[in-house]
Amino acid sequence: MKHFILLLAAMLLTCCSEDINEVKAQSMTQKMYITIDGKTLPVTMVDNAATQTLMAALQEGDITYEAHDYGGFEKVGALGRSLPSSDTQITTQAGDVILYSDNQIVLFYGSNSWSYTRLGHIEYTSQEELESFLKAGQGNITVKLSLSSETTAINSTRNTLSDKDVFYSLNGQRIDRPSHGIYIKNGKKVIL
Repeated sequence: MKHFILLLAAMLLTCCSEDINEVKAQSMTQKMYITIDGKTLPVTMVDNAATQTLMAALQEGDITYEAHDYGGFEKVGALGRSLPSSDTQITTQAGDVILYSDNQIVLFYGSNSWSYTRLGHIEYTSQEELESFLKAGQGNITVKLSLSSETTAINSTRNTLSDKDVFYSLNGQRIDRPSHGIYIKNGKKVIL
């Protein structure tokens, strides 16, 4: 009887640990999407406090920010919010998505060694594709972070509520409490 109970307990532990490992694997392979000039590439996210906070923010809507070239190996821009950091000394590779100074996103098309918090890695097929996508060395870009690979746009708006301000995200979702970002309000683009 003891052997049967031990065998049953071992099977239960094995079953539960497989479920836990599957949940861990799913959380470590979450995707975020980066869109620049209408082209979108996926980012495989790592699992840490910064990515969990970022992914939760993206559940509320897309995040758009401006980025610029720096050092000939990266595009960097202020996220408009802070994320929890867990900086460690790392050497980045082309395609790495990094949190710097708690509130800046760095998209690497080259390499650098510094103390950063890793967020994920852009999935691309060649260095040329990555540099073209990030517009490496070509100045400022507008970066959209989202949970969807679909790119959408609002072609026209009609204001039916003249006495109430109504905000919409750039993908057409009504926003009751807008935070930082770009929105459509009364048919016009506004930046908060």
